[in-house]
Amino acid sequence: MCGIAGIWDQRAKTGPDALGYAAQRMADAMLHRGPDAGDIWCDAEAGLALSHRRLSIIDLSPAGAQPMVSSCGRFVISFNGEVFNFAELRPELEAAGRRFRGHSDTEVIVEGCAQWGVEATVKRLIGMFAVALWDRQTRTLHLVRDRLGIKPLYWAQLGDTLIFGSELKALRTHANWTPELDRDAAAAFLRFQYIPGPGTIYRGVQKQPPGTIIALRAGAAPKITPYWSLEDVAREGQANRFSGSEDEAVDALDALLGDAVKRRMIADVPLGAFLSGGIDSSTVVALMQANNARKVRTFTIGFHEKGYNEAEHAKAVAAHLGTDHTELYISPEHATSVIPLLPDMYDEPFSDASQIPTFLVSEMTRKHVTVALSGDGGDELFGGYNKYFQMGRLLRTLDHLPVGLRRMAAASLRGVPRGAWAAIAQAIPESRRPAQLDDKMMKLAGVMEGGSDNFYQLVVTHWPHSETMVAGAARPLNIVDDRAATAMIANPVERMQYLDTMTYLPEDILTKVDRASMAVSLEARVPLLDHRVVAFSWSLPPQWKARPGGGKYLLRRVLDRYVPRHLIERPKMGFAVPIDSWLRGPLRDWAEDLLDETRLKREGVLEAAPIREKWAEHLSGKRNWQYMLWDVLMFQAWKARWLPG
Repeated sequence: MCGIAGIWDQRAKTGPDALGYAAQRMADAMLHRGPDAGDIWCDAEAGLALSHRRLSIIDLSPAGAQPMVSSCGRFVISFNGEVFNFAELRPELEAAGRRFRGHSDTEVIVEGCAQWGVEATVKRLIGMFAVALWDRQTRTLHLVRDRLGIKPLYWAQLGDTLIFGSELKALRTHANWTPELDRDAAAAFLRFQYIPGPGTIYRGVQKQPPGTIIALRAGAAPKITPYWSLEDVAREGQANRFSGSEDEAVDALDALLGDAVKRRMIADVPLGAFLSGGIDSSTVVALMQANNARKVRTFTIGFHEKGYNEAEHAKAVAAHLGTDHTELYISPEHATSVIPLLPDMYDEPFSDASQIPTFLVSEMTRKHVTVALSGDGGDELFGGYNKYFQMGRLLRTLDHLPVGLRRMAAASLRGVPRGAWAAIAQAIPESRRPAQLDDKMMKLAGVMEGGSDNFYQLVVTHWPHSETMVAGAARPLNIVDDRAATAMIANPVERMQYLDTMTYLPEDILTKVDRASMAVSLEARVPLLDHRVVAFSWSLPPQWKARPGGGKYLLRRVLDRYVPRHLIERPKMGFAVPIDSWLRGPLRDWAEDLLDETRLKREGVLEAAPIREKWAEHLSGKRNWQYMLWDVLMFQAWKARWLPG
């Protein structure tokens, strides 16, 4: 796991010293991604420089250093990530005459590209990666991003100069770039709580789409080539469903996950795992322990606030599996001390509040190991989110009700005073009481009016009509609004899974894990997102994933082989912190400064009136606007750090 960056003056007007200095500054901005070593490589005649920051994981010797030149001298690579099948590819390359100096996965990639070509090599890789590959012969720069978007890669064309890097802060070091706010992206952020790709918060800067290769040549338009497509995988899976029995599917999934986990335990440094005690992380840890004679190191954090603590569940799972378990209970003061770090950590507005505990567990874990496996991806692939199994049955019911009856019911729900829902919620037993009942009822009203096609848009939207919140912004649209793009998936729950995997997974979940872990120089690996597991999940019948009353059915059956059901069976909690009460308590002064009406009007980006209205309601306790307010606060904190004034 590392940080990569580069600069290409395509007219070759920049001297070698200036090129090297620019590339060095880009690398220095990402020291946290690679504290062990770093270097630059220049092709002064072409005007190109590659830089690299190294977090040494495999082949800790200088033979694993980057940027790395192929044995034939034609290709130069700067690579971030890990490839987990490199040991299987290497003998084939050696048989073809390729010479190796060390035993790193980087060397296998660059020699593979020299032997088989870029696209053919990338298609054979199992792993997570962002790659910059320079072909000295054709003067072509290839940028490659892994299939699911686990590792980040940003790029921008500034006239005749191309810049790219693992984080936006690397691009910001370029002297000729003046960052400019993209107001459409700001509106999209308020809608989704992240910036949807391929755009970024800056005009003219792009995220590379997952599963693509970008070929860049001087004087030519960038050529973006997909080498893997979730759409193709989804189509193939639906057309060729798993034909065996349910027990055979459990056997197949157990074996496939076991292989994915075992591959990700390859490291020349200490390794462990995050453990929340939920289905996903427990499955990963169980399979790790099954493949390891020694105790696996596991890590979890706990909160003293009731309703936010999973540490006791994780401890019970760890005890059953016999792991070497470490837990840390976090005080509100420790948790809130992370908040000032977030704008630097994320580079652009990002407001999934679980960014705080994700950083805290990464920070604790890094004190003991350099690599940690995570259970991310299980919800999207195997139907774990509450919206899947709670709303699937509702959607099927609503779609069969007459339109007039649905509209009458929706009007009745909207007619209930918003404040009354809080009182209704209090009458429900605490163990079954839904959070944010008022918001859920308003979204239910929207579903009744629009049916299943309207449901997903309502669920993923924070600020409705967010374009009205940002001066000069257009309505933010992406694939979640393109019904033609999802018409290929008839099942409404599978359609939501597809959209989540295309958007929420790379832009929220994987962004959160990458930035939080790399901020403390910890490599996080996600075995459930092995692309072979993704393909298998799409071949499963929908009823083996999300079903009324519970999600991740088949994944649960795999876990049953390792952990008793009673240790796992509980309502899904999510990885959250009590932002609602913190905003009324220790964060109030900080929030009040960022939400100051005079300040908002002076800055001229966000509309002050609706923000101030929600802030007042939240402080009074009448409504819980924590998520929408957190969106605004994270935007304001980011703007204060990166675009002051």
